[in-house]
Amino acid sequence: MLGKTYLTKQASLLLEFARTTSDSDLSAKLISKAADLKSQADPLPDKDQGPKPPDVAPDVAPDLRPDRQTGR
Repeated sequence: MLGKTYLTKQASLLLEFARTTSDSDLSAKLISKAADLKSQADPLPDKDQGPKPPDVAPDVAPDLRPDRQTGR
């Protein structure tokens, strides 16, 4: 599934291309496609949900400092 950030960026690029072209038919099609992408992006959460890391406790290294009483 495509994320909101991706879809919004693509819609923005299509609108930019639509403004720069002199072909009015192409411009209309690009604007229409941008509107389609925007309507797909709107219901999605604001932050894209990527894969989450596994819930694993970090390994705890043993205390490597010398013992204060024995010096070892």
